[in-house]
Amino acid sequence: MPQRSSRLLHTTGAIAAVALLATACTGNDPAAQETDTAPRAVSSNDDPGEDVVIGFSGPEADHGWLAAINSTATAEAEKYEDVQLRVAEGTNDPSMQISHIESFISEGVDAIVLLPTDGAALTKVATEAMEAGIPVVNVDREFSSEFAARTTILGDNYGMGISAGTYACQLVEENNLGDAVIAEIAGLDSLPLTQDRSDGFKDALKECDQNVDHRVAAEFTVESGNQTASNLLQAVPEIDIIWNHDDDQGVGVKAAFDNANRDEFFFIGGAGSANAMRWIQEGEMEATVLYPPTQAADGIRLARLLAQDKGMSDLVQVEVPRRIVLNAPVVTKDNVEEYLPLGFES
Repeated sequence: MPQRSSRLLHTTGAIAAVALLATACTGNDPAAQETDTAPRAVSSNDDPGEDVVIGFSGPEADHGWLAAINSTATAEAEKYEDVQLRVAEGTNDPSMQISHIESFISEGVDAIVLLPTDGAALTKVATEAMEAGIPVVNVDREFSSEFAARTTILGDNYGMGISAGTYACQLVEENNLGDAVIAEIAGLDSLPLTQDRSDGFKDALKECDQNVDHRVAAEFTVESGNQTASNLLQAVPEIDIIWNHDDDQGVGVKAAFDNANRDEFFFIGGAGSANAMRWIQEGEMEATVLYPPTQAADGIRLARLLAQDKGMSDLVQVEVPRRIVLNAPVVTKDNVEEYLPLGFES
């Protein structure tokens, strides 16, 4: 695919970034420092504090993004000498994950970071942890009750669609595509996250008077991505832009493109895998939209603050927020070096 110019776009929805846990600044006037007794942001959050035990439970790492969720959470905990992390075995069985959380409650851990296999199924046991005085940080898949978590940290699925669609509009304008033929390869249609991504993509395309002309759905696997993309290419002889929701299934999607010897379109991915970023560097992919695999790592940081009764030093309101939604930036050849360290292997 020819190299084409691009720039970083951010989602246009309301998106909150996790504040840096940095030291707060103070003035240089000693008298002012002595007399200023007003509440201020907690400083030196990364300095060792009270020892805390954090329990972490997530689904089985059956694809690259979930493997990165687990590995980055563990790596983040290892940065803090005051954190002892207890990691439950990954599972896709909600009943087994419930038993893991019950064990954490019995052990009296200081906080729990939980990416539930099923948010609704884990709501009751998470609420029990909260009622036992153990703050729960809910990651990625939301519980069905506000009382089940002290803090929820999420990627932005609708924002992913907005970012992909806004970038597609930029490509239409820069390349004079007119009434472009735009295709979408979604993930599992039964999942709300897939529906949110598609809704965001469709809504963003409206801003440049474009539509999704061909939409197909895969299953977030390499095999399904390959088969679905192959069927799409056979059915549509010429395409201008393709957005694939997930870079793990994108391995199969890209193989289908190569097998069909088709590269006339701009190829946009989703999630931010390392191989997608390498394709961008090599000029074989236009862009990918980040869905941060660091959500549980951020959850570890937040759980540590909550367990140590600390706040966030970069906020005027120092307490850890109830809800944090991470950004969904577009990664292109212009900024791929910045994001490559965050890429996960598919």
